[in-house]
Amino acid sequence: MSMRSNALALALLAGSTFSTLAGEQYVDSSGYAVSGFDVVAFFDQEQSPIGTPQKAATRGKSAYTAEYNGAKWAFSTVANRDKFVADPEKYAPQFDGHCAYGVAKGGKVPANPNLWRIVDDKLFLNITKNVVTFWEEDVPSNISIATVNWNNLETKGSADSEIPQYDGPIGPADQ
Repeated sequence: MSMRSNALALALLAGSTFSTLAGEQYVDSSGYAVSGFDVVAFFDQEQSPIGTPQKAATRGKSAYTAEYNGAKWAFSTVANRDKFVADPEKYAPQFDGHCAYGVAKGGKVPANPNLWRIVDDKLFLNITKNVVTFWEEDVPSNISIATVNWNNLETKGSADSEIPQYDGPIGPADQ
């Protein structure tokens, strides 16, 4: 093998060693990631202060969809879909759409699309209003713990239950 071939082989090996594969995206019975809500729209909304409820999430439409991480995603506009397609890792919720506090506690559980917060330009979701209270007691620590726990959880299967205490719509707005 030539020096050039060795260098190419090492570069390819290094690339595969350092690449990360996403785990299984949480998808509820709607068949869509984040229950068919537009993940790009979260980044355009003003956040409520810690301790107060966030504004409701924006539902996507079945006419504006994309595939990512083995799941179907819905968007409220073509522009939002195109932004997502251009950089899905920027907009997809952390922990493959599972509850961030649940991950901090060591498990994968569903997340409610209306219980959200953007921290350091990353979208985090939680499961219930009570859990949001615990999450918000120390968001930076909870993110740090969840990030460490994610190393052991990421390759495990997705949560397979519906979102508890959620009576809102699931799926795109026009379904």
